[in-house]
Amino acid sequence: MTGWTALVLAGSRPGADPFAEAHGVDLKALIPVGGVPMVQRPARALLAAPEVGRVHVLTQQPDRIAGALPTDPRLSVEPSGATIAATLAAFFHDPSTPYPLLVTTADHALLDPAMIADFCAHAKGADLAIGLVERANLMARLPTTERTWLRFRGGAYSGANLFAFGSAKAAAAVGLWRSVEQDRKKGWRMIAALGPLALLGAVLRLRTLDQTLDSVGRRLGLAIRKVELSDPLAAVDVDKPADFDLVSAILEGRA
Repeated sequence: MTGWTALVLAGSRPGADPFAEAHGVDLKALIPVGGVPMVQRPARALLAAPEVGRVHVLTQQPDRIAGALPTDPRLSVEPSGATIAATLAAFFHDPSTPYPLLVTTADHALLDPAMIADFCAHAKGADLAIGLVERANLMARLPTTERTWLRFRGGAYSGANLFAFGSAKAAAAVGLWRSVEQDRKKGWRMIAALGPLALLGAVLRLRTLDQTLDSVGRRLGLAIRKVELSDPLAAVDVDKPADFDLVSAILEGRA
């Protein structure tokens, strides 16, 4: 089997999830979006993308999530680790893992094959690639949306929940991910984890994002690349009630 291997992170935090319970389910990945369980949307997009050869959906509740997904020989549902970093580390430590890896999340309800093609085309060849949407692009499409912005000289960016790992070398980045995964919605803490020069450069707007990623890449021994997605909807996930309302409106053609 050729092409990218896709990982869909469909885990949940310990304890009750009030957001999920408000929609009549106990797992966020099972919240119905546009009439289907949310996790089904990115899974179907990946299966429809010619770039993707296999899809692994990773969750602490494989039996529950499997029932919400289509039957396809290229798709499997497997146990995840307790955290995102632990889940990814298991793949990097497995010598049979095929690369490149494309990683996304179960709440990426607007993901479509065009976004996947755009990301894969520009991420190819990097040890680590990070999907982003530039602020002006997103605000032109959705002027009232609220996102977490990483601000640098030359632009501000919101994450698109798309990551590419080109080889096992990218395991070096998992430790950095582990240090910020509890604060991934707090942009300044993410930047601080990249080191004092990155933090100072971002605060004073002295560095572009590309310069910052080059600096971090040299420190980790990786070729790190940003992939700026052309479709601003790539930055919209379903992480809170306002996101659910927005995504529902987009799917229904009301936004």
